[in-house]
Amino acid sequence: MPTTLAASQKRYLRSLAHSLKPVILVGAKGVSPSVLSELDGALEHHELIKVRVAAEDRETRDAWIDALLEGSDATLVQRIGHIACLYRPRVKDPAIVLPRKS
Repeated sequence: MPTTLAASQKRYLRSLAHSLKPVILVGAKGVSPSVLSELDGALEHHELIKVRVAAEDRETRDAWIDALLEGSDATLVQRIGHIACLYRPRVKDPAIVLPRKS
């Protein structure tokens, strides 16, 4: 189940993600089980990642990002163009400590 984030928490995560480079690249074949497996591993290791979605039109990009979110139980922090920033805290020993919800 994705984490619900307050605006202040999203702002904090956006500031952390600013310097990150995309870790996962979704190509022309779209979201496949192997992409979801790599995404799961990347989220477990990093918690906060950027994903580049190389779809031609906005509807396809939105559908692929939705498929990534559903397949990984991650939360969308930000989306700008072809880049989506995803967050999912680790089950054991989370590295990112979010500010309290206000």
